[in-house]
Amino acid sequence: MARITVTVSSFPIACGDLLDRLAGDDADCGGVASFTGQVRAEPGLVALELEHYPGVTEDALTRIARSAADQWSLHQAIIHHRVGRMELGEVIVFVAASAPHRRAALDATAYMIDMLKTDAPFWKRVHTQAGSHWVEARDTDREAAAFWTDTLASEDA
Repeated sequence: MARITVTVSSFPIACGDLLDRLAGDDADCGGVASFTGQVRAEPGLVALELEHYPGVTEDALTRIARSAADQWSLHQAIIHHRVGRMELGEVIVFVAASAPHRRAALDATAYMIDMLKTDAPFWKRVHTQAGSHWVEARDTDREAAAFWTDTLASEDA
């Protein structure tokens, strides 16, 4: 059974330490993949703020990681998500997977990041030079999640 690690925290994410947990940890894994998301500079953006529903958010992220682990026979899956206020360039999320083969690790990592954008209860507020406002999930996020839902459904058929 895969080892699943899910963390939601207001503290900075130590991506290197998390990746080091996977790399070299299991000689049966030839593939370790990761994704790091950070606050990108956009016109007028000063900071980003994320809120979550404690307990419910962690459960949702665990379901996503477990689904990936089952689908791609992962040995480990990590999702570490930040909440609170984050400045430009700060890390928001780190997702990683280890598997016997690279394609499984890469696909599982892509799946986890795409699914958490729509299936985990986070609320995003952007702070700009003109003020602050809450934002909804983007159509591109929903399309990315739908890709995996459709792909996995067609494989099961």
